[in-house]
Amino acid sequence: MTFTIRPLDPLKDAELLLGWVTHPKAAFWMMRDAKLQDVERAYTEIAADEHHHAFLGLHDGVPAFLMERYDPAERELVGLYEPRPGDVGMHFLVAPADTPVHGFTRAVITAVMAHLFEDPATARVVVEPDVRNTAVHALNEAVGFVPEREVQKPEKKALLSFCTRERFVAATGVAV
Repeated sequence: MTFTIRPLDPLKDAELLLGWVTHPKAAFWMMRDAKLQDVERAYTEIAADEHHHAFLGLHDGVPAFLMERYDPAERELVGLYEPRPGDVGMHFLVAPADTPVHGFTRAVITAVMAHLFEDPATARVVVEPDVRNTAVHALNEAVGFVPEREVQKPEKKALLSFCTRERFVAATGVAV
């Protein structure tokens, strides 16, 4: 599968994202009741934040997923764990599909992780999905994440997990 990743345009891409973040399968994204202005505002704030970045992932040129990269020492996990140099936080959301393609979501998370590890400064990827999101826990494990512990965030109880470059390569066979 061929994926490309480009910076998200908060205004041009907001309408597309609205359909994704309000879809029932995106319940853990916590934007089910969002309106267009909410999506525009949220992603305009991210675009202005030096510690948080949003990207649109394309599959054969067609928008297919959303990826966020953040500095966990500055956003999301401040005070909840001891960050290390080279830690990068990540969120991803696959667009809803009328006809699901077997293995697609796993291919997306593999592409997201490869993209993050393309930066030689990235030593470890940190995620904090909702503890109830068992589907994403399985995907995370498939690409090399190791759960460390549950942490209480303001909006959810999360499973703090880490993936080193070495664990990613061992789990996926993708050279980065």
